[in-house]
Amino acid sequence: MNSFPAKFERGHADVALASALPMPEDEFLGAAHQILAAIETVIDGKREAVEIALTVLLAEGHLLIEDVPGVGKTMLARALARSVDCSVSRIQFTPDLLPSDITGVSVFNQSDREFEFKPGPVFANIVIGDEINRASPKTQSALLESMEERQVTVDGKTYELARPFTVVATQNPIEMEGTYALPEAQRDRFMARISMGYPDPAAELAMLRTRATSSPLDAISPVVGNAELESMIATTRNVFASPVIEQYAVSISQATRRDPDLRLGASPRATLQLVRAAKTRAALDGRAFVLPDDIIALAIPVLGHRLIAAGRAGATIGGYSGATVAQIITRIVADTPVPLTSRGVL
Repeated sequence: MNSFPAKFERGHADVALASALPMPEDEFLGAAHQILAAIETVIDGKREAVEIALTVLLAEGHLLIEDVPGVGKTMLARALARSVDCSVSRIQFTPDLLPSDITGVSVFNQSDREFEFKPGPVFANIVIGDEINRASPKTQSALLESMEERQVTVDGKTYELARPFTVVATQNPIEMEGTYALPEAQRDRFMARISMGYPDPAAELAMLRTRATSSPLDAISPVVGNAELESMIATTRNVFASPVIEQYAVSISQATRRDPDLRLGASPRATLQLVRAAKTRAALDGRAFVLPDDIIALAIPVLGHRLIAAGRAGATIGGYSGATVAQIITRIVADTPVPLTSRGVL
């Protein structure tokens, strides 16, 4: 696994070639299967969560993993990062963490008599943010520019981030002590939110036996390199979403903004990311076109953490997610007419 170089050349970033060619379908599906298999050597019995994590990675989005402590949130993030041979960094969010600890800082070089930029851990292909809601809102906001624009501005100078760039953040429910609620602007930058849940008895028993002497993370080897990952991303971008599919996604988002049970509906960014994630899901299913089922399957993971239910009844977990919001999304999707498609086209 590569690490970020100690010397950062100012004004330039390790940007992957924008002309990456799509990967042939059989190679794409084979590589995706290998990544899933590698992650599942560590995370057992959580296929849906693992698939959404891979979907977000290939869609060039950001993933928020929210659940109670000790259920494998960080383990999933690390397993996803280890399955790809690219630069990886980890940020342990704490109340005393400063924004410069994330983005980097300009330091005066005595020998050159000028300021030299020392990049922070955000300069990596995959950034693992552990317990992101334990940092102050000021520190959390240090990720806003990087997550949306793939760049960092320090002391008036802008530095491009590496491509691909993905933030995989974990957080505990805000009922836990020492946590801060993520602001709406930050939550909206995460493509999807998932929960791990407790393992079933068989998986928990197997964990006791396999982790008694070693960590399963030690056995994970990178499955694809950075160039192959870029090709896989290019493959997902080539998936076709027909106008009726795009209209279907827009109709669902519009409905969330009009629903009386919601105080905050889905943003236009949410619609864009819903379609982007649906394209990736279709590619992982071996299809070159998006079906309504892809939109339906991703509606809750992509929209759930962005919506705020009206009144106290919706404040199940921090006022923006939980069973109530999920039920509202399910109702909205059920009430929205599903377009009839054939191979992605009317």
